[in-house]
Amino acid sequence: MTFSSNRNVIRWIIILSSFIIVSSILWNTYSFFQKFKAEERQKMKTWTFAYPEYTKYFYQDNVELNAIAEKIVIDSTVTIPMVLLDKNNKVLNERNIDSSILKNPAEMVRFLNKLISQNEPIEVDLPNNEKGKLYYGNSPLLNKLKYYPLALLLIIILFAGVVYFFYRSTKNAEQNKLWTGMAKETAHQIGTPLSSLVGWTEILKTENINPDYVVEIEKDIDRLQTITERFSKIGSAPTLEHQDVVEATKSSYEYLKSRSSKLINFEIESPDKEIPVNLNAQLYSWTIENLVKNAIDAMKGKGDLKLTISSDEKLVYINISDTGKGISKNQFNKIFEPGYTTKKRGWGLGLSLAKRIIEDYHNGKIKVLSSEIGKGTTIQISLKLLS
Repeated sequence: MTFSSNRNVIRWIIILSSFIIVSSILWNTYSFFQKFKAEERQKMKTWTFAYPEYTKYFYQDNVELNAIAEKIVIDSTVTIPMVLLDKNNKVLNERNIDSSILKNPAEMVRFLNKLISQNEPIEVDLPNNEKGKLYYGNSPLLNKLKYYPLALLLIIILFAGVVYFFYRSTKNAEQNKLWTGMAKETAHQIGTPLSSLVGWTEILKTENINPDYVVEIEKDIDRLQTITERFSKIGSAPTLEHQDVVEATKSSYEYLKSRSSKLINFEIESPDKEIPVNLNAQLYSWTIENLVKNAIDAMKGKGDLKLTISSDEKLVYINISDTGKGISKNQFNKIFEPGYTTKKRGWGLGLSLAKRIIEDYHNGKIKVLSSEIGKGTTIQISLKLLS
């Protein structure tokens, strides 16, 4: 059995044990509540037995028995709300009830219904062979005990929530540390052959080779250097500078346009003026490229791709629209989660990375502005303008 399997077994044992313990506590509390409730009912039955003596019906000349009966009556109803009614619903005795309730017939009816919902009334023998009914409710202690399981359950849920979020945050921290290490190692590994390529490019310039070829090679080398710098920045706070978001967006967009399929119809709408924002150009271009590539994949390499830049008094909006397969509304937030992908290939990190770059590093927002199945999707980036 592997370590992972052992860990899963231990996890399920802990979960099952916790469930058994919680169930046991709740069951014991419920049993105690029912037992305490039965004892209170027995007290009220004792009260109904002593009441005739208390009214001097059975033992009018026996002072000692009268004193005992009176003590039973008082001790049995120290905190229990109760009211005794005759057959005509006249109040013969009451304890622990607000006097305003007794004076208001409507309130009295509601109060009696409340008592009936808590306990079944007890029939009482009254003088002259008449019958009455004793209505009584739960004592304050019993009412508190009734909510104890809910309070206990709430505490357990809160505790489980704290443990879960602690575990989740620890796991995320470990994953972030792993990805940061992998990204920096990737940047380091790319750097070595990249340096050689720069040297070979200088040698090619001295040979009898078409200069256009060398220019294109240099562009790709610059591209690799940009990618290396991007990976090296993961895990550290990026430096934001005053940048023209229009120029930064166009630069990334045009680069992808020149290296994409001719079956993609690229279009861009942007204002002629500069729009200054706080930007890390390398990370921002990474975001634009991820969104554009994702749009191209959604269109399966054929369709219309449009980028629009606009602004208001506070924000600049970058909309990227495609004519791809579209996504359902319940996936609008899911597509930005790490590991979520609808493609057969891919790790589902592109959009989650874009979200992190825009929201965590640039204090902006990224969202699915609109989408329709079979017609396409528009994703919007919003960034704060410099004041």
